[in-house]
Amino acid sequence: MVGAGFRWGDGASGARPGGPGLRKGGPYAAIYAVVKRIPRGRVATYGQIASLAGMAGHARQVGYALHHLPGGSRVPWHRVINARGRISFHPSSMEWAVQRALLEAEGIAVSMDRGISLARVQWRPSG
Repeated sequence: MVGAGFRWGDGASGARPGGPGLRKGGPYAAIYAVVKRIPRGRVATYGQIASLAGMAGHARQVGYALHHLPGGSRVPWHRVINARGRISFHPSSMEWAVQRALLEAEGIAVSMDRGISLARVQWRPSG
C-alpha cells in the first residue's frame, strides 16, 4: 500500500532499481524520453506516449514503465493521463490527489466530474 508521502519515482511503489525495461536503450527508456518532452502545462495520454515511443497499441506498457520509475526520477509522470482525459487513479486515493495537485500547480484544471480538457491542454508534438 502506498503511504501518504507517495510520489511516482520516489521508490514508494516498491519498484526495484534496474527492473524490467530499465536497461539502457530498453523500452522503458524510450517511454521516459517521450514523457520528458511533455511541456509544463500540457498532458499526454498513455496511448499517445506509446505511439510516440514506437510502441503503438501498448498503452499499458507506459503505465508499467511509470510505475517502475526509479527513486528521485525527474520524469514528469503526472502529465500522463488516460484517453478519456482523466487521472487513472481512483478519485478517493492519495495518488489521485497527488497527481491532481501537480497538474493544478502547472495551471491544468482537473475536475472530479469532467477530468481534464484534452482539447485545451493535450500536448501536440511537432515533427
